[in-house]
Amino acid sequence: MKDTVSSLEILELGIDYKFVEVKFLQDALTHSSYVNENAVLQESNERLEFLGDAVLELCVSNILYKMYKDVPEGVLTRMRAVLVKESSLAEIALEIDLDKHIFLGKGEEIQGGRDRKSLLADTLEAVLGAIFLDADFLKAQSVIEKLFAEKLLAVGSLAPINKDYKSQLQELTQLLFKSLPSYSLLEAKGAEHERVFTVLLTVIVNDSVKESITTEGMSMKKAEQNAAKEAIVLLEEKYTK
Repeated sequence: MKDTVSSLEILELGIDYKFVEVKFLQDALTHSSYVNENAVLQESNERLEFLGDAVLELCVSNILYKMYKDVPEGVLTRMRAVLVKESSLAEIALEIDLDKHIFLGKGEEIQGGRDRKSLLADTLEAVLGAIFLDADFLKAQSVIEKLFAEKLLAVGSLAPINKDYKSQLQELTQLLFKSLPSYSLLEAKGAEHERVFTVLLTVIVNDSVKESITTEGMSMKKAEQNAAKEAIVLLEEKYTK
């Protein structure tokens, strides 16, 4: 690993954290392909990635909980999902030039590993895991707050401002599937003053039904709102956790 010290020092400036045990950072930057191709007594970053993934999720959850005090659990879950998804992590990794400091095997380098989003995201998680080991949870959270500062503010747009369930569901399906839900009346029964409406809600992705929910209400509008409310719970449980 030539020029390891100078390279690591540059990265430390980028993340605004100075390691006490530099080996933690070296391990975090070491891809398994490098270990496999070189006779080094070095651990790859896979275990640190595992740890960093948990550290990141807890830190982001804690930050969001304190930052958005009036936002319900379901929306906080969506916010967190946006922040910790692979593409978001890869963007931050590139912002701090993490790609330039990763130790890759020649084969992985040739195949464009240094530009692969999954590899960048995994390496960033490994670095966060390394900071947690080198210091503590609060220091890791401090680094995450700085690295994610812009995204933490931007994700606030997901917070509902007295929005009804249909509006919230529309935003959620756009976020998850780039698709909008549709509603259709299945049945209206009973006397006029106590009529019950049955509505079918469907979420269609690529011309196929992704999810469907049937609910009732004392009006068409109420039935649609009931369906949207149930759909939000279902989608958040299945796709954002």
